[in-house]
Amino acid sequence: MFKILKYSFYDLARSRWSYVYFLFYLLLSSVLLFLNNDLSKAIITLMNVVLILVPLIGTIFGVMYYYNSQEFTTLLLAQPIKRSNVFLGQYLGVACSLSISLILGLGIPFMLYGLLQSTAIFNFLILLVVATFLTFIFSALAYNIALSNQNKIKGFGYAILLWLFMAVIYDGIVLISLVLLQEYPLEGLSLTAMLVNPIDLARTLIILKLDISALLGYTGAVFKSFFGTSQGFFMSFLLLFVWVILPIIRIFVVSRKKDF
Repeated sequence: MFKILKYSFYDLARSRWSYVYFLFYLLLSSVLLFLNNDLSKAIITLMNVVLILVPLIGTIFGVMYYYNSQEFTTLLLAQPIKRSNVFLGQYLGVACSLSISLILGLGIPFMLYGLLQSTAIFNFLILLVVATFLTFIFSALAYNIALSNQNKIKGFGYAILLWLFMAVIYDGIVLISLVLLQEYPLEGLSLTAMLVNPIDLARTLIILKLDISALLGYTGAVFKSFFGTSQGFFMSFLLLFVWVILPIIRIFVVSRKKDF
């Protein structure tokens, strides 16, 4: 599996799209730091872009790499190699290459700006860790969709629909539910809704760590009472980890049973 991971990683590292992804974040973070003298404000602006773009790029790259490497994958499957090792190696290669491009693209300008001497370094590290989790989560979900759909058009369509649902539609459904059920206690529903969606969970974690939860009003107070504690903080990252593990387990199961 590690040889396949290494090959997939180097294959993507030579891809121009990886450089475009890296240069985009490098330029974005440089511009934000140029326009904002306050690192915390730059991180907040960066959060709004990262939480939408990272899942989208992870989803597209995951599906695209699976379909583009089908011929090579078929050749590997003809060798005495476990199927699960082939697909897990490819998935980890995609997720690791995207994560490194993200970390370097965001990290280099902030380091040059003097992040190590700033009190905002912890908030920035939280943003990087959360963004890396989202990369691994949505790359795994995309690989699951591609494994379940041989038709490329359907695979891309389902992948984009998944991202659209989690990034946009889900929030609308939650908001409508909260409005319709406003006469009932909504603390448990709000917390559950945030924990189920990895994008919302990541957004809530970053907002609370940036000490801007007061902007959320009563909802922010409820979230802070849970996520603000060490137990809630640990549980949040544990749930993000579960979001990574469950799709990986499904990749392992489906790849063993699927007739290629």
